[in-house]
Amino acid sequence: MNAPERSAAFILDDDEEKIEYAADTKVSNAGTFTLNKEDHTMSNLLRMQLLRDPQVKFAGYMHPHPLVHKIHLKIQTTTSQVAPAETLSAAIEDLSNETDHLITQVTDAIEKWKRENDTGMMGM
Repeated sequence: MNAPERSAAFILDDDEEKIEYAADTKVSNAGTFTLNKEDHTMSNLLRMQLLRDPQVKFAGYMHPHPLVHKIHLKIQTTTSQVAPAETLSAAIEDLSNETDHLITQVTDAIEKWKRENDTGMMGM
């Protein structure tokens, strides 16, 4: 078959970096991050988290082509005191904390369900 390897969608090539940054020359306090081997799932999460930040004026992404596994994420901050890289780093950290919290909540709910159902089954 004439299809690319499935792993080409998520494994970096030897000459690729995961994230590349280019400052915007026309818009102040802005830059574009190129996220290699990513898709809409991660990009939309980052965009939404960035838009929650009051220091972010604009956050958007573009997926150039369905067969090209890279995303262009553009970020513009409200002041020059906050760099786009700082806001992206903060967004990633916030998403990591939310994921940890979600895992804890799910684990606790499963443990509670097991306790409730184990005692109910022993009485039969």
